[in-house]
Amino acid sequence: MNEDNTNWGQSVTGVVIRENKVLLARHTYGVGIGKLIIPGGYVNYGETPQDAWYIAFRADYISGVAKSEGDENNEVLWIEIDEALKRDDVPELTKKLIESAISKKEGLLLTEYNGSTNHDPKSLYCINEGSHEV
Repeated sequence: MNEDNTNWGQSVTGVVIRENKVLLARHTYGVGIGKLIIPGGYVNYGETPQDAWYIAFRADYISGVAKSEGDENNEVLWIEIDEALKRDDVPELTKKLIESAISKKEGLLLTEYNGSTNHDPKSLYCINEGSHEV
């Protein structure tokens, strides 16, 4: 990770669900060491969404094999949703995000993203070029 390009004030995460299972990664450092969390990370300058401190998405599984990157997590698992919500090694924030992703009433809102960006600072997908100061 290029730490000079990392915006430490903004994070993004995704709740990925497939066949009633949720994708979780075992964290390897800090207060979350050993905990199973939904995949995520800090936002680099110039990446979208740029104007959010912490944004969570419900992501649809399309294809591929989930793999640990071997640094910030040491394993990734597909776990039954009901089991994940009961486990002691799944933090409360992760449980709340999973519950939001599966909620029919008050869950995460589907927001289409087609890869384009704009420069409206109120937009979810704004790139604030040249504003890399911390």
